Amino acid sequence: MEIPDAWASLLVSALMDAVTYNRQLLNSQTLKNRDEYEEHLVVLNELFEHVKEEYKRKVESHGGIPLDDLL
Repeated sequence: MEIPDAWASLLVSALMDAVTYNRQLLNSQTLKNRDEYEEHLVVLNELFEHVKEEYKRKVESHGGIPLDDLL
């Protein structure tokens, strides 16, 4: 899938928010199906790491906003 450079920073930010939210959700005492959420978080984090690598390679290296500034 090809993500337009203009959307790449938004994608990084959205995934960072999703990882943060899901980590906090695991601390909830009312959470059901904790194992499913843990597995979801693992896969989400893998996606986040992949997108960050792609962002550095394709966007940051061509003059885009530095990844560290997005995080």
